[in-house]
Amino acid sequence: MPLVVAIQMDPIERIDISGDSTFALALEAQARGHSLLYYGTRDLTFRDGIVTAGVRPLSVRNSKGDHFVLGESTTTDLARCDVVLMRQDPPFDMAYITATHILERIHPATLVVNDPFHVRNAPEKLFVTLFKDLMPPTLITSDRKEIRSFRAEHKDIILKPLYGNGGAGVFRVKEDDENLGAMLEMFTAFYREPVIVQRYIPEVRQGDKRILLVDGEYAGAVNRVPAQGEARSNMHVGGRPEAATLSPREEYICKSIGPELSSRGLIFAGIDVIGDYLTEINVTSPTGIWEVKRFGGPDAAALVWDAIEARRPVS
Repeated sequence: MPLVVAIQMDPIERIDISGDSTFALALEAQARGHSLLYYGTRDLTFRDGIVTAGVRPLSVRNSKGDHFVLGESTTTDLARCDVVLMRQDPPFDMAYITATHILERIHPATLVVNDPFHVRNAPEKLFVTLFKDLMPPTLITSDRKEIRSFRAEHKDIILKPLYGNGGAGVFRVKEDDENLGAMLEMFTAFYREPVIVQRYIPEVRQGDKRILLVDGEYAGAVNRVPAQGEARSNMHVGGRPEAATLSPREEYICKSIGPELSSRGLIFAGIDVIGDYLTEINVTSPTGIWEVKRFGGPDAAALVWDAIEARRPVS
């Protein structure tokens, strides 16, 4: 039976359809006959126990520069929808957290993907700490003495904002780098949260692998190789995507965390693996669907909708 699907996302006119996973999910939903509604986070309202949004009917097509048509806006009770896709990009800030609280009021009668309660409790760089045997040596703190001690032990480290995304604010700090103090001052000026510090993993030169999991099961992978002179592999800073398969260690990582993702209603996740180490678990707005498919991997969008349709509430 066709579903009514509301998509909470960033402005659709600004997306790059060649790499946007939300767009891939919308295309697949439409191909299955589901009705699409579009709205932004500022269109979301909670009043007297009812969650509404100013939604617009949406149709999509895979045509650059002409990829969507929106109908007239109407205020809709989201409890009347079958599915809500929460797909706006981080930062994982209080606006994002507030949206999870609001959407939790309609879930699971309306299936919110991913489960808003568990999304709220799974920020990328903190959720991964549940699996300490899979991750590299890691420190989360605001204490500069602790950070200096960590560098003294591991010599070569990576500094990252705890709630950052897309590679922004990521620095490699070697043993002899005299800029550590200035970097910590900058983090203090721009962020109220602690920083995350990890031992540098040299295998990043061979790539940072993005692995997709759908309902806890492997759904494809793509390797992202940093540009020359870059410590970051994110594609918008010059990382090069390439075809990838799983090593035995990566298979073990997927099998170790998959059941935890599925049990939490984290239907669509993207994990990052460097060498033998799990570095992040992305559940807020995972990407990688198009890249995996282009290199001959599974159609993760189809797998996501298979999982959603298996879980959707029965009317």
